[in-house]
Amino acid sequence: MEQEQLEKLTTEYQLLQEQLQSQALQREQYKMQKEEYKEALAELEKASGKIYKALGGIMVEVSKEEAKKDIEEKQSLLDMRLEIVGKQYTDLAKKEQEMRSQINALLKDLKQ
Repeated sequence: MEQEQLEKLTTEYQLLQEQLQSQALQREQYKMQKEEYKEALAELEKASGKIYKALGGIMVEVSKEEAKKDIEEKQSLLDMRLEIVGKQYTDLAKKEQEMRSQINALLKDLKQ
C-alpha cells in the first residue's frame, strides 16, 4: 500500500515541478515584457515626430498621449499578471515542499 502511495505522490510531484517550471518561465516572460514597455516609454518621451501604433496588420498614427496611455495600461495589466503568477508560484512552491516531505517520510517508512 505504501509503495502505491509513494508512486502516486511521485507522479503528482513531477507534475507539480512541471507547473513550477511553467510558472517560472511565464514570470520571466512577463518581466521581459515589462522591461520592453519601460524602454518603449523612454523612447516615446524622446520622440518628437509622428507616433504610430500597430493595430492588427496596419500602422495608425496616434497622439503621444494616446500612445503613452496605451503603454501604461499594458504595463498595469502586466503588473497584475505578474502578481497573480507570483502568488501561484509561491503556492505551488509551498505545495512542492509539503509533497517532498511526504515522499521522504514514505521512503523512510519503506526502508524500515
